[in-house]
Amino acid sequence: MTEADVLVLNESGLHVRTCGVFVQTAGKFRCEVFVRHGDTEVNGKSILGLIGLAAENGAVLHIRAQGPDEVEAVAALKQLVDSRFGGMA
Repeated sequence: MTEADVLVLNESGLHVRTCGVFVQTAGKFRCEVFVRHGDTEVNGKSILGLIGLAAENGAVLHIRAQGPDEVEAVAALKQLVDSRFGGMA
Protein backbone atom coordinates (compact mmCIF):
# COMPACT_ATOMS: atom_id res chain seq x y z
CA MET A 1 0.00 0.00 0.00
CA THR A 2 1.27 3.45 -0.95
CA GLU A 3 -0.05 6.60 0.68
CA ALA A 4 0.48 10.35 0.56
CA ASP A 5 -1.04 13.48 2.03
CA VAL A 6 -1.62 16.39 -0.34
CA LEU A 7 -2.80 19.94 0.18
CA VAL A 8 -5.48 21.34 -2.12
CA LEU A 9 -3.95 24.59 -3.36
CA ASN A 10 -6.37 25.78 -6.03
CA GLU A 11 -8.74 28.55 -4.97
CA SER A 12 -11.97 26.73 -5.71
CA GLY A 13 -10.96 23.50 -4.01
CA LEU A 14 -12.22 20.25 -5.50
CA HIS A 15 -14.97 21.01 -8.00
CA VAL A 16 -16.39 19.12 -10.95
CA ARG A 17 -13.55 19.87 -13.38
CA THR A 18 -10.75 19.13 -10.92
CA CYS A 19 -12.49 15.96 -9.79
CA GLY A 20 -12.83 14.92 -13.44
CA VAL A 21 -9.12 15.35 -14.04
CA PHE A 22 -8.33 13.44 -10.85
CA VAL A 23 -10.59 10.54 -11.89
CA GLN A 24 -9.10 10.46 -15.40
CA THR A 25 -5.61 10.29 -13.96
CA ALA A 26 -6.53 7.64 -11.40
CA GLY A 27 -8.23 5.62 -14.14
CA LYS A 28 -4.94 5.21 -15.99
CA PHE A 29 -3.74 2.85 -13.28
CA ARG A 30 -4.78 -0.69 -12.47
CA CYS A 31 -4.54 -0.29 -8.71
CA GLU A 32 -7.39 0.70 -6.41
CA VAL A 33 -7.29 4.35 -5.34
CA PHE A 34 -8.96 5.84 -2.28
CA VAL A 35 -9.10 9.46 -1.12
CA ARG A 36 -9.90 10.54 2.44
CA HIS A 37 -10.86 13.98 3.66
CA GLY A 38 -11.60 14.13 7.35
CA ASP A 39 -13.53 11.02 8.34
CA THR A 40 -14.80 10.31 4.84
CA GLU A 41 -13.00 8.03 2.41
CA VAL A 42 -14.16 7.51 -1.17
CA ASN A 43 -13.14 5.62 -4.29
CA GLY A 44 -10.61 7.84 -6.07
CA LYS A 45 -11.96 6.69 -9.44
CA SER A 46 -15.48 7.98 -8.68
CA ILE A 47 -16.20 11.58 -9.64
CA LEU A 48 -19.32 11.65 -7.46
CA GLY A 49 -17.34 10.35 -4.52
CA LEU A 50 -14.68 13.02 -4.90
CA ILE A 51 -17.23 15.81 -5.32
CA GLY A 52 -18.93 14.55 -2.16
CA LEU A 53 -15.76 15.19 -0.17
CA ALA A 54 -16.41 18.94 -0.56
CA ALA A 55 -12.70 19.64 -0.10
CA GLU A 56 -12.02 23.35 -0.14
CA ASN A 57 -8.82 25.30 -0.67
CA GLY A 58 -6.40 24.34 2.09
CA ALA A 59 -7.94 20.91 2.67
CA VAL A 60 -5.59 17.99 3.26
CA LEU A 61 -6.42 14.88 1.26
CA HIS A 62 -5.01 11.46 2.06
CA ILE A 63 -4.46 9.39 -1.08
CA ARG A 64 -4.12 5.63 -0.65
CA ALA A 65 -3.51 3.14 -3.44
CA GLN A 66 -3.16 -0.61 -3.47
CA GLY A 67 -2.27 -2.76 -6.44
CA PRO A 68 0.34 -3.44 -9.07
CA ASP A 69 1.12 0.18 -9.99
CA GLU A 70 0.28 1.90 -6.71
CA VAL A 71 3.56 3.82 -6.39
CA GLU A 72 3.17 5.38 -9.84
CA ALA A 73 -0.49 6.17 -9.22
CA VAL A 74 0.10 7.98 -5.93
CA ALA A 75 3.02 9.91 -7.44
CA ALA A 76 0.93 11.00 -10.44
CA LEU A 77 -2.04 12.03 -8.30
CA LYS A 78 0.17 13.90 -5.83
CA GLN A 79 1.81 15.73 -8.73
CA LEU A 80 -1.62 16.59 -10.13
CA VAL A 81 -2.85 18.11 -6.87
CA ASP A 82 0.48 19.84 -6.20
CA SER A 83 0.28 21.45 -9.67
CA ARG A 84 -3.18 22.85 -8.83
CA PHE A 85 -4.67 20.41 -11.31
CA GLY A 86 -2.62 21.84 -14.14
CA GLY A 87 -3.47 25.43 -13.26
CA MET A 88 -7.26 25.13 -12.87
CA ALA A 89 -8.90 27.70 -10.62
